[in-house]
Amino acid sequence: MRHPAAFIDRDGVLNEERAFVHRPEDFAFVPGAIEALRLLQQAGYRLVVVTNQSGIARGLYPEADYLALTAHLRASLEACGVRLDAVEYCPHLPDAPLARYRLDCDCRKPRPGMLLKAIEALEIEPRASFLVGDRLSDVEAGRAAGVGRCFLVRTGYGLSREALERADGVYEDLLACVRDVLNEARPGSSRGPPDRS
Repeated sequence: MRHPAAFIDRDGVLNEERAFVHRPEDFAFVPGAIEALRLLQQAGYRLVVVTNQSGIARGLYPEADYLALTAHLRASLEACGVRLDAVEYCPHLPDAPLARYRLDCDCRKPRPGMLLKAIEALEIEPRASFLVGDRLSDVEAGRAAGVGRCFLVRTGYGLSREALERADGVYEDLLACVRDVLNEARPGSSRGPPDRS
């Protein structure tokens, strides 16, 4: 049996967008994000965070700081009854200042490597899954991985016209998106696709 999943970008979707967040004291959840994850968990979705972390390759913070922040993220959520099934990250850049991270990899979004890794490891059914991000690259990664629907939220960077056109829907935040997705899944729901305006 394969499972549905919610693939969720981190910065600007789960936590407030601040340049290259890498310290727990700078990390703040977007309002409603924890509730959104809880609702998805209760509905049987695998919870997978997929995040580009080029700050590592740029030498702005060490990989150890990223891993410590991820541990903080997991612990904060677990204290609220939410368990992440996976946190996938890409530390690479093709032109990285740090040679060890200088790689034209398949994991950096818009490429689908992080999603494909989780799909295989967690026995995920991509067509029954969805992705929530705040950039065109998130949508492109989801499409390349065969994810059923790809949504954007307005809590991160401003959305380009192309991003708006490519997304299956645009929401004010993660909680609004999740509520809509779960409402559509209920028997007898007649909701149409969300407005992209």
